[in-house]
Amino acid sequence: MRKEIAVLSFCMLGAQSMEAQDSLQVKENPHHLPFTKDTLRRSSVFPIPVVGYSPEKGFEFGVAALYSYYADKKTPSLLTRNSTMAALVTFTTKQQFKLNFQTDNWTRNNDFHIKTNLRYHNFPVYYYGIGDTTHHADQSLIGNKRYKISVEAEKRVTSHFYAGLSVTYQHDKYTADNDKGIFPESSLVDKTGGYSTFLGVTGVYDNRDNQNYCTNGTYVRFNAAYAPSFLSKHPLWRFEVKASQFIPITSKSTLGLNGLAQSLQGKTLPFYLLPELGNDNIMRGYYTGRYRDQNYLAAQAEYRYYVDPKIRIKLWFVDLQPTFALAGFAGTGTVFNNDGFSLSRLKPNYGLGIRYFYDKSARITVRLDYGWGEKRPGEKRQSGFYLSLSEAF
Repeated sequence: MRKEIAVLSFCMLGAQSMEAQDSLQVKENPHHLPFTKDTLRRSSVFPIPVVGYSPEKGFEFGVAALYSYYADKKTPSLLTRNSTMAALVTFTTKQQFKLNFQTDNWTRNNDFHIKTNLRYHNFPVYYYGIGDTTHHADQSLIGNKRYKISVEAEKRVTSHFYAGLSVTYQHDKYTADNDKGIFPESSLVDKTGGYSTFLGVTGVYDNRDNQNYCTNGTYVRFNAAYAPSFLSKHPLWRFEVKASQFIPITSKSTLGLNGLAQSLQGKTLPFYLLPELGNDNIMRGYYTGRYRDQNYLAAQAEYRYYVDPKIRIKLWFVDLQPTFALAGFAGTGTVFNNDGFSLSRLKPNYGLGIRYFYDKSARITVRLDYGWGEKRPGEKRQSGFYLSLSEAF
């Protein structure tokens, strides 16, 4: 039995007012969703204490936090997007540890977009096998130590098109925590782990009105990366395409469409690098890694309704005007090998959510979602609760 509890708290930090003009024009929302323009160029911090328990981890303690800021302070621009730093640190009573640090930086006029990720974890995960028909009864608990560093840098070439480079290094070590399930007897490639270094090129088209809570615009990103044999245990190709379209419906509602395609190609395919279905961004309701294979396709639609209740909460230490959004989402997706894709294997997902705007001017949200997935014969319907900082897409 697995139980997890997340406790929310927050603090907002103000910064000096700064204004300027920008040569880059982003797509305007014709329905004028009532967001406050960020003329103050404020920084903000939102920490989330995390407390959890599960038999395989024991008690878990930690904190997740998102810091929003503007990198261009000397010559700021009203249309330069806000940058963010996000951190997650947790540890358990069974001496397990997790660290994830990410940055997402936009320079003046959005001329450069630079993302970094530093991750280390020594945490147990569940392994179910490979393919789209794995069984819960085959579940294995395996120990995983992962070291990961990635950097992506893109330069604006035209008004809305970016081109750039990426590098990702990942090193995994795996151990069977017990003799149950499918993992101990399986003959997987690199069963005890391995390493890879992917060098990639990226192309992005982006004319969204906002990168946090978007209400209008298009986003398409393509990345092709190669892991050469002199930097990796096996030579591999990895391809990824992400696409989103946002359609304003009324002054307070938006329809978001989102798709994802991933593929891993090569003669030798380590199981831990195979695309995995399910996370807090797409195919919500599925445990990440319940289904994994050489290729992955998924699509979803999300309806968002902005709610401003005009309520003011005054306490001796805080003065709040809470703003929310409600969401409903549905999608489908599957994993498959190179032998072929079949529509009959598509899996459903659907769910509901609520968003709290803790930084309304930058449109940064805390997101609570509950998603449902398929019900396989003899198993409970797959589902999951998600508490995240920022939108799914």
